[in-house]
Amino acid sequence: MRVFHFILIGFLALAQLSFFKNETGTPLSKKGEEGNEPYTGEPLCRNVVGLPNQKTSFCEDYIFDPTLYDLRLDTLKQVTFWRNIMNLHEDSSLVNIAVSRVVIEKISNKDWNSKSDSMKTVYRDSIRSMLCLDTAQKILITSGKKFFYDFDKASVNLHKGINCFIANGVDPWYAQAILLIESPNKLQKSNAGAYGSFQLMKDVARMYGLKVNRHVDERANFERSAYAASSLIKKICIPYTKKMLDSLKIVNYNEHDLWFRLLVMHSYHAGAYNVQKALFACNPCEGNMDLVYNLWRTQTKRFKSASQNYSQLILSAMFEMDARRTELQLAKL
Repeated sequence: MRVFHFILIGFLALAQLSFFKNETGTPLSKKGEEGNEPYTGEPLCRNVVGLPNQKTSFCEDYIFDPTLYDLRLDTLKQVTFWRNIMNLHEDSSLVNIAVSRVVIEKISNKDWNSKSDSMKTVYRDSIRSMLCLDTAQKILITSGKKFFYDFDKASVNLHKGINCFIANGVDPWYAQAILLIESPNKLQKSNAGAYGSFQLMKDVARMYGLKVNRHVDERANFERSAYAASSLIKKICIPYTKKMLDSLKIVNYNEHDLWFRLLVMHSYHAGAYNVQKALFACNPCEGNMDLVYNLWRTQTKRFKSASQNYSQLILSAMFEMDARRTELQLAKL
């Protein structure tokens, strides 16, 4: 079934590679940072495919990344786990081993919350004993997030986000990755104060010219926040990621490699300095997916669970979005 799914998506992608259209049906913009100079760098449309919107006559842009399937990342326990969480109702949770994301069982949140702290401890200890796990191994209770990962709503913004990033000369893959996991259901503010479709902090938004004060918050403006997010990636996240790799003597990498993109996204989320600390802790000697996998298992003072999970969520959301797009195509056959 997985092979059929891959072949079908690949066929749809190849069949529609020429549909690089924006909402008005004109070719994708490749303008410079301020919209005055044409973008003259490496082609940014390599993985952009056109997929018809059922509700309109437009062919909307979507990033199809065959590397996800070439590397068989859909078979990873972490990816399978988060895809299950993305489809699980908020009234349920999955009991899982933190380091491997192996699922023990599904439980009711109501039943779990009714237990005393001592009963919860006994339950976790019993799992460790049954599986012969070290006492330091964390047993997590992860609630369903189906309400949050609303890919029907998220998909509406992908076309705009892809074109905004291309207009600023930035790989549109990053736009899709951010939009699928940061605010896929609605505009909201994080506990840290990040806001908008691209979850920008106030100081970052202001750095790239957005107004954020008591009267106006342009982080709610999609195009303005897309410009700020793409500028952050272009001017800070990518350059600093390269510096990290240089300091580790990792060379001859391709910026379009999946592991490099995921590392950039870790910098977008956690900050380049915090990612560098985590990288130095695991001290990779090669640039490949193993570098990313090591980050999943590495914790530092400012690179903890949410930071480790970030690229896992991106991969899982990409697969979920591909599955959704395939269903839409099959429905039209």
